[in-house]
Amino acid sequence: MLGLGQKFPAYALTGVVSNDPAKAFQPFSSADQAGKWQILFFWPKDFTFVCPTEIAAFGKLNREFTDRGAQVFGVSTDNEYVHLAWRKEKEELRNLPFPMLSDIKRELSGALGILDAEAGVAQRATYIVDPDGVIRFVYVTDLSVGRNPAEVLRVLDALQTDELCPCNWQKGQDTLKAA
Repeated sequence: MLGLGQKFPAYALTGVVSNDPAKAFQPFSSADQAGKWQILFFWPKDFTFVCPTEIAAFGKLNREFTDRGAQVFGVSTDNEYVHLAWRKEKEELRNLPFPMLSDIKRELSGALGILDAEAGVAQRATYIVDPDGVIRFVYVTDLSVGRNPAEVLRVLDALQTDELCPCNWQKGQDTLKAA
């Protein structure tokens, strides 16, 4: 699995950005995100139980991420048509403010090393990628356990200080000074 300090792989994926089939699909690439912070979180499958709780939680915090200059992307190995159908059917996903990317060829999940060998789907992984395309945070949970998007936001805040931040540090608190 790719980790801290490594370059995030290049990608070019189709994303779902609305419920209108005529406007739903847009291309997204790592080249378009150059110079920006990115939050990319992967879920195993659409139309499951844990995944929509996480996706909706990231959606509720999306403005917080964008206020910090970060673009959120949700990614799974399902295709864009399945993403659209799920978005239209699931109430908490209908007005999702960030793209749902399709990694149907499993190229990005494979390059990251996060394909679950038994299930054949992306693991529940989260990455914070800095404006230089370097992985600065990786968070992976078991397929059965949801993650905490507020913690991802807290870590983004800490990374953006470019300072030493103690345990449980929150935005606005003092950072540590090396003696």
